[in-house]
Amino acid sequence: MRKCLEVLAAVAVLCALSWAQAPAQASPSDSSQAPAQTPAAAASQTPDAAPQAATPPASNQTAPETISIPTPIKPPAPYFPRTELFAGYSFAQAGFFNAGHWAQLSGWNVSFGINAASWIGVVVDASQFFGNTKIPAATPAPFPTCGSNPGFCPPGGVTFNANTREYNALFGLHFPYRKYERWTPFGELMFGHDGVRGTAKAEPPGGYVAEVSSGFAILAGGGADYRVSDRFAVRLKADYLESKTDFSAIGKAKQDNLRLSVGVVIRTVKKKRRRLEDETEVEP
Repeated sequence: MRKCLEVLAAVAVLCALSWAQAPAQASPSDSSQAPAQTPAAAASQTPDAAPQAATPPASNQTAPETISIPTPIKPPAPYFPRTELFAGYSFAQAGFFNAGHWAQLSGWNVSFGINAASWIGVVVDASQFFGNTKIPAATPAPFPTCGSNPGFCPPGGVTFNANTREYNALFGLHFPYRKYERWTPFGELMFGHDGVRGTAKAEPPGGYVAEVSSGFAILAGGGADYRVSDRFAVRLKADYLESKTDFSAIGKAKQDNLRLSVGVVIRTVKKKRRRLEDETEVEP
């Protein structure tokens, strides 16, 4: 009996020793608290657990394409002609003798302008008109009265004709508005000199009387140019023309006149230079 107890005790001691040396199995709750293994350790322990992503060979890798950004090109300066020469027909509705009659006079109008900028220019203008002005026989001034020269009293008539010539030379500013492709509206303001000559023929026995005067003139108006090409344009304009006369029989007087003109404009054309930006411009 004693030997059996000794054998059982020895077996129990061996079991206890073997249990103490065996590795402890981690419980499910302890697995979450275990430290993460390093990639090298995981690869050494489980080489087939997770295949690594294959890295492409260096020879197949290409450098990213470089995108060339074109240099910003400055927009060209607004184009405008440096000089403009206008010539055409002109019509005037005028009363240069203050006779109470609006004479319909035809003539010509010429101007030359130099543009300092796209919106302003300096212009020299000249015009001349021809026609007849009806002078009342009752108050013929500045022409002689019937008492001093009976030949100017037409029998059975109340007016007589005075052959009229008027000219003006003006200088001022031109204000174009260059915002449209075909049309260029503009305004103008000028000052200068005005001259008037009237010639009245007497009834038989014949003869004539001429009256001449001159004075200060002011012109204000505007119009528009219609572009035909870079060099040519058609101009239409309407102007208010204030003239002043000083006839001996009337004294100093002012006349309000209307001037209409139509004609052709000849412009200077500056050739467009080829820029370096145009040669090296990168298409989008």
